[in-house]
Amino acid sequence: QVQLVESGGGLVQAGGSLRLSCAASGRTFRRYAMGWFRQAPEKEREFVAAISWSGSSPYYADSVKGRFTISRDNAKNTVHLQMNSLKPEDTAVYYCNADASIAVVTTRGGSWGQGTQVTISS
Repeated sequence: QVQLVESGGGLVQAGGSLRLSCAASGRTFRRYAMGWFRQAPEKEREFVAAISWSGSSPYYADSVKGRFTISRDNAKNTVHLQMNSLKPEDTAVYYCNADASIAVVTTRGGSWGQGTQVTISS
C-alpha cells in the first residue's frame, strides 16, 4: 500500500553523525506510523526506532537512546533518523517500515524500503 525509499547512508568515522531519510509514497494518502530497523551481516534485523503519525511517544532501542532521534515531516510524508555519536556497532543496512498502526511497525509487519548502508569506521 505504501512505497518507501531510504537515503542518507554513507561512511563516517566513529563519533560522527548521519541523518537518514525515508520518503513514503502511494496512490492513497495514509496516516502512517513509521520506524527504522537495521541489519548487520549474518545478523537478524533489529528494531531501532519508531514514531506515530502525530510524532508523539517515539520509541527507541536501548542501544541508541540518547544518540539517535526519530522525527517526521508529514507535509513531505518523510521520516528522519538523526544519528549522533556513531559507533562501529551501528554499522548495518538501515531499513524503513511503515503501517497505519505503530504496533504493526514495531513488530515488522508493515511495508519495507530497500535499505541504505551505514558504515562506521574505527
